[in-house]
Amino acid sequence: MSLTLTEQDRLTLQTAAWGAVSLMSAAGAAGSAHRAATEGSVALTSATGRIGHVLAKAPKGVKYGKTVADLADQVLPALTAAMTLLKQQDPAEAGDFRRTVLIAVEATTRGEAGPAMREMARKITEALDVASATSGGGSGGVPTDAAAQDRPELQKVIQEIVDSGFTGVSLRVHDKRGEWAGSAGVAELSQNTEPPVDGHVRIGSNTKTFTATVVLQLVAEGRIALDSSVDDYLPEFGLDRRITVRMLLQHTSGIFNFTGDFDPDGTFVPGIPATPAGKEWVDNRFRTYRPEELVRLALSKPARFEPGTDWSYANTNYVLARLLIEKVTGRPVAEEMHRLILGPLGLTGTFQPVGETDIPEPHAHAYYRYEEDGQIRTVDVTRHNPSWISSGGDMISTTRDLHTFISALLGGKLLPAELLAEMCAPEAKAGYGLGVFVQEAPGGGTVITHNGGMAGHAALLYSTP
Repeated sequence: MSLTLTEQDRLTLQTAAWGAVSLMSAAGAAGSAHRAATEGSVALTSATGRIGHVLAKAPKGVKYGKTVADLADQVLPALTAAMTLLKQQDPAEAGDFRRTVLIAVEATTRGEAGPAMREMARKITEALDVASATSGGGSGGVPTDAAAQDRPELQKVIQEIVDSGFTGVSLRVHDKRGEWAGSAGVAELSQNTEPPVDGHVRIGSNTKTFTATVVLQLVAEGRIALDSSVDDYLPEFGLDRRITVRMLLQHTSGIFNFTGDFDPDGTFVPGIPATPAGKEWVDNRFRTYRPEELVRLALSKPARFEPGTDWSYANTNYVLARLLIEKVTGRPVAEEMHRLILGPLGLTGTFQPVGETDIPEPHAHAYYRYEEDGQIRTVDVTRHNPSWISSGGDMISTTRDLHTFISALLGGKLLPAELLAEMCAPEAKAGYGLGVFVQEAPGGGTVITHNGGMAGHAALLYSTP
């Protein structure tokens, strides 16, 4: 579709775009107006698309209002008019204009936006959206509540991840600007469909955060004591009596990791044959492992260190936590997970498999690559039996459910304040709390996080308290 702009149309676009930058700089804190205007101007002069050459020029002869209110009365309607004009002629260019303006607005803040600037950014976004009820730009079919804010900088990041060699990425962000979700790449090799924004994914070791939460909820119910010996609950394994429930959740027990670990001398000792390590795992990916089998394998190997004297990440700790949950409740871990977390929070996209090999639709496919006879082979491993990892990382969820879960957890809806504080208190070596990593954020503050890889699928979870 051709784009036909009169001189008045060009003036409307320029007035709207450059006016948005002027609004942000006028609303900025004292001393930052010039810097904000400079940053925003750079973004506008680098605008792309067929309207790029229009936006690269400031409007001639336009006199903006002297006060912020006067300026807003002049610019906000111009933003809506500009979007309406472009949407009628070429929706793609309307989307490009919207993204360019929001990039310029974002550039004016550079991490130091005060309340006035944030409010002005909200009004500018609203003015852009009056003429465009839905957002473009790689939203991947995301519902309008999450797509209401176009975040080109986030879309750019996930596209760069895909460009580095990933098949596909989905991202959901909820921050002071609202909620955004998007995706990039493909859901399946040889297909052009983007990964579903809220598709199901095997979340790997993020399962540990869910499992630790259940254990702490049972502590709150008085059914487990955090500093009691695990041997009191699971005497059948003959565990070192110095190992406590807390040590399981914090990875300070010293127990060997059944997926492979180092012995006290630093020599790597392989774990279960099914650990993803080439063709052997691919050929055995539908085998069923019992949790007790995984624990006994780990206990047949030397301990890494004396209980409580060091830190070492071990999936075995969380398989024992699973067996602990089942022993004190008399119910499968999946049932307790539903009773204490999934049901109360309405997490309909999250569940814990008990040997099921399928993953619900919609989902992106998972691929595993290995070398055989000097050749690289890629296999679709979307379907496999996750019992090889058990509660060390077998759960399935969605970005929306993960957001709901971590928000509820850190918002105090799942644990009493004193237990939440225990969960988020990191040990010294790796900064691991009870089922979460606790990290210092750039620029100050704390981030609560976990990550998980699961043979072709992976998930990263971050939140501030």
